[in-house]
Amino acid sequence: MTTVRDNKTKGRFELDVEGGMAFATYRATPQAVVITHTETPAALRGRGIGSQLVEGALALIRADGRKVVAGCSFVADYLRDHPEYQDIRA
Repeated sequence: MTTVRDNKTKGRFELDVEGGMAFATYRATPQAVVITHTETPAALRGRGIGSQLVEGALALIRADGRKVVAGCSFVADYLRDHPEYQDIRA
């Protein structure tokens, strides 16, 4: 799995995939990260890349000691389906 990185300059988490990039834009507060939008290249959708992206983003958020707020339906669905992230939900 490719590593998700936090591009603080653009305010998004990024994942390089097969010549493209999946990303999740966010707004940061001192206590939480609000993920507002996720996007995967159209040709690569349906292959779990969005889930890899969100999983990596959540790992970075947890490591930073912050909480997450689902500002888009994909992240909300992911958090609902993965109770192991309950501890970082704001």
